[in-house]
Amino acid sequence: MKYIDEFQNPELAKRLLDDIHATVTRPWALMEVCGGQTHSIIRHGIDQLLPEKIELIHGPGCPVCVTPLELIDKALEIASRPGVIFCSFGDMLRVPGTGRDLFQVRSRGGDVRIVYSPLDALKIAQDNPDREVVFFGIGFETTAPPNAMTVHQARRLGIRNFSLLVSHVRVPPAVEAIMESADCRVQAFLAAGHVCSVMGTEEYPELAERHRVPIVVTGFEPLDILEGVRRAVRQLERGEHRVENAYPRAVRAEGNKAARAMLEDIFEVTDRGWRGIGVIPASGWRLAPHYREFDAEYRFSVTGITTTEPAECRSGEVLQGLLKPHECEAFGTTCTPRNPLGATMVSSEGACAAYYLYRRLGGTPAPLEASPVV
Repeated sequence: MKYIDEFQNPELAKRLLDDIHATVTRPWALMEVCGGQTHSIIRHGIDQLLPEKIELIHGPGCPVCVTPLELIDKALEIASRPGVIFCSFGDMLRVPGTGRDLFQVRSRGGDVRIVYSPLDALKIAQDNPDREVVFFGIGFETTAPPNAMTVHQARRLGIRNFSLLVSHVRVPPAVEAIMESADCRVQAFLAAGHVCSVMGTEEYPELAERHRVPIVVTGFEPLDILEGVRRAVRQLERGEHRVENAYPRAVRAEGNKAARAMLEDIFEVTDRGWRGIGVIPASGWRLAPHYREFDAEYRFSVTGITTTEPAECRSGEVLQGLLKPHECEAFGTTCTPRNPLGATMVSSEGACAAYYLYRRLGGTPAPLEASPVV
């Protein structure tokens, strides 16, 4: 399959690593924004193959992980109501709310269904006109266009028993918030390639210039990540702070114009809470006023939500890059994928889940020729 073997080539990986080792002269801290990149880094041992002077900090790039607890509790309340069919991607069902999760709601009689597309939820609404069907729309700019299209289709087809519980977040304001934090150690960013394939790179040059940080748009295969690191380190060593596109096979500066137009019509920018981080101004989307009838929060008027995070869970620090997962006292003991305290241990893109799957037993990477990077 094209773009699989080519981007896991061990000889090319060694060349990139040799170049990085030859270039770096001082310590640098780089943040990969995307949870998918985090999993690739930990799975392939990339962080252990890099020079000791380079630290990879894991960012808040997991949409499941940053969905605020209050919104999860609202989802649980809506899913528990009679006459509601609540639809979600599978990785949200085990994300803990305050005292329960969606699986537990389903075990107690709630009609909670796993779907693979928001259009699946729309079809369920068509087939069940006497029921209210809600889709839990989470994610970054990558998943927002299909959710927007589903709302557009619901109106076009006159399906009035469908609504969207929206928890969409935007990456550039999160980068801004990270850089403005007093605890920030990040000196360069590996930007998420799939987000930029939708939105382009137009929002990043101002961030790079204002905070004087290199931002390199990066893919997800081992060679993609190594090339992103190589370009970021070269800029840091030269005292540069530019936006570079190291993922040109998927990303254009202007992004996907049709998807962006759909987003501008269906959604409007709003302040959004991030789980473990807090409210980041202008960091999310909500349905625009002319689509308010499809807004599940508005339709169900869920109020009076009181949230409580487990005191021993430090996922907020993990999401901000202040703590590595294995440095949390609960990691792998009271917090496991079977009994998670926080979303970072549940999600397929969560940093804690990555460490549990690939790094829990410790050890050192194999020689490059036998390393999982191939």
